[in-house]
Amino acid sequence: MTLRKILQQSQSQSSDEAPIKAQSGDGLRIRVLTHNIRYATDAPFKGEERWPVRCPLLCSELVFNSNDPATFICLQEVLHSQLLDIMHALNGSATPDASWAYIGVGRDDGKLAGEYSPIFYRPAVWKLKNWDTCWLSPTPRVPSRGWDAASTRIATIGHFEHFQTGQRVIVTTTHFDDQGAVSRKESARMLLKILDLEAEPSAILLAGDFNSPPDDEAYEIMTAPESTMVDITDMVPKERRYGNEMTFTGFGFVDPTPSRIDFIFASKKSRIKFDTYAVLANRFDDGVYLSDHRACVADLHLLPSS
Repeated sequence: MTLRKILQQSQSQSSDEAPIKAQSGDGLRIRVLTHNIRYATDAPFKGEERWPVRCPLLCSELVFNSNDPATFICLQEVLHSQLLDIMHALNGSATPDASWAYIGVGRDDGKLAGEYSPIFYRPAVWKLKNWDTCWLSPTPRVPSRGWDAASTRIATIGHFEHFQTGQRVIVTTTHFDDQGAVSRKESARMLLKILDLEAEPSAILLAGDFNSPPDDEAYEIMTAPESTMVDITDMVPKERRYGNEMTFTGFGFVDPTPSRIDFIFASKKSRIKFDTYAVLANRFDDGVYLSDHRACVADLHLLPSS
């Protein structure tokens, strides 16, 4: 039995569960949340609290912002121990028909070691058709570091089918390298090529930490006129956007310059009505930073085929 089959069986619930009823109106509402949660480190930066302090605050963010049944949560820098904490929090108060599963593997060995870029979803809402992990390197089928990257980088790709409507969605989450400009550029080209080869689903969504501000070549490749993807921020009117613009904040002392490097992209051929977009706060009255990144959230309506 392959690793992927083992993970699918252990992480996913039976597709025979009673599906949550789909929404009507002007299409199926989908929420996509992406957040680099900052890996649990034993050597925190100045201003950074350790994971046991940050965990309940970050988990409450995820729980509060995922009430919509068709939500996808895309995370980055998730160690296996953090993954278990988040799954426990998401499912702690969930009813059986609203429980969560995830797809993803550790980047170091394709199993449990190293950072995950997981996608969380509700198996009572979405049928997982298949999923894959690709390494952002010239050898994408095996754990590997690509080009000038300082770290091993991955993308998690999930193919989902909505139980009630039958609409298919491809969701991808990734974390580009922070040091290697060539790696970011080639990673953008690789993901565009992979997603362009997909048969036309109702929507193709790509979310994550791209370590690439709008003036970086990787972002320019993602949003070029010939690209098949668009930055959802640009598709939502200003009056329907909420929060800050910058998504990376640091912890107040190291890397003090905020930047916009976390994005949610959608395929131009997706049948989507763009509704709202937000960059959430990552620090409140207690002064604790949930992470050195802010979460990004997009609400979309998936339109029926004509």
